[in-house]
Amino acid sequence: MSELVAAEDVLLFVNAAVTATGQREFRSSAAEQRLSLAFLHEYVRVNYRPLYAACLALDINDHNAALVVEQLLRTPGEAGDGEGRLVAARLARMAPPRVYRLFRTLREAGVNNRRTRAIVREWLAARPDPALDAVKYRPGVKAALKHAHVPAADAETGDFLFAPGRRVRYENRTLEAYRRAPYAEDALYELPFTVAEGFAARHGVDRAVFLERIAPRMTRLERLRSARTAGAPDLAVMPLTRLALYVLALPFAERAARRAELTGALRAAARRAAGPYAGSWGRVAAVLDDSFSSSGSAVKRRRPLAVALGCHFLLEALAAPGAYTGLWTSGGTDPLLVRPYGPTPLGLRILDALDGRPERLVVVSDGWDNAPPGLAGEVLRVWRSRLDPERRTAAVHVNPVYDAGVFDVRRLGPSVPAVGIRDAEDLPALVEIAGFAEGRTGLTELRAYLDRRVADFLAEHEKGAGR
Repeated sequence: MSELVAAEDVLLFVNAAVTATGQREFRSSAAEQRLSLAFLHEYVRVNYRPLYAACLALDINDHNAALVVEQLLRTPGEAGDGEGRLVAARLARMAPPRVYRLFRTLREAGVNNRRTRAIVREWLAARPDPALDAVKYRPGVKAALKHAHVPAADAETGDFLFAPGRRVRYENRTLEAYRRAPYAEDALYELPFTVAEGFAARHGVDRAVFLERIAPRMTRLERLRSARTAGAPDLAVMPLTRLALYVLALPFAERAARRAELTGALRAAARRAAGPYAGSWGRVAAVLDDSFSSSGSAVKRRRPLAVALGCHFLLEALAAPGAYTGLWTSGGTDPLLVRPYGPTPLGLRILDALDGRPERLVVVSDGWDNAPPGLAGEVLRVWRSRLDPERRTAAVHVNPVYDAGVFDVRRLGPSVPAVGIRDAEDLPALVEIAGFAEGRTGLTELRAYLDRRVADFLAEHEKGAGR
């Protein structure tokens, strides 16, 4: 029994770490989210530290990955074998701005033990272009170097950061371009986009001209964001959930007018996300929540609905050809025109979904079944215990909303596992974790699974570092 409890505790943490970002949700404030997460991180670290560290190898979001790293580095006396490698591998995957924010947090908290300094030093040494980092993330780089007591990558970068008036020119092109940028417009196009953008505004450069010329210096995410601002994003390269968010932000008339284009882009993104699993899931039925609460919050606008829309197209790609049925809680039949509206009759839609005897049932919802309340859980209980005790239909509830009050995602009932989800693209991997959430496996099986994920994660990191 104790092993089952431990496994449930760790899976509860995984759900939170995949879903929660410390931001306001439809039914809870940002402060409630942060307080709930802080308790959960400390509880799991104290009681299951090796498994807590192993979660860095899972698809948890970067917000929680940074919190895990911070907790581990704050408590070096409790460290286990291999933690340093895991931390280094996870930091290598994270966006540089988030890593620099983490280092700043550690500095402000006075966390400056030997292991922390080594982690900071190794991460900085692995950066591919120290001069570019010095220009793009100047305050973060300065703070990290001071905190870890390490010198800059070279003398020019050191002077740029700590003695900018010492040199009249730099041999490094990026540093020299930054020096010249205040008075030479041509220097802008040798700088990172986010830095050049400010100088372009100061020079009064036309926005369209600037974007065209700076394009080779932009990252993929910067190109997506600037294209969205300009109103002409490249749908062919957008990830599935981001594409779903873009579609939902369009007026209904525009969605209808661009139906073929938008549907084609969503299906193409779903096929990319499905990868080798495409067409392998057999008959699939999905219950998708487009009730009012799927509108999200001011900081996560329409995010739960976007996850449901992305899952709709991904499940269509995962199912055998022609063997997918998607049912929206509103009763709507046009996924391109969904909107957050009305109550959440999950129980009724689950009955409709089970009527076709699917091989897989996937419910995508925040779990607030209220029309009538509790029907979904009762339907699933009776179905699992009396109508399908042999489990011919595999069922899972994926929930895009963290419930701060219960330190987990809200569940429909004990008969069907629930897992947190942030991006629709993560669905295939999360279904694998859902098998542990059914309560039929203990800590030994979960530990073996995490060990495999950690081994694969570290091997992939070391392979990438060796290139």
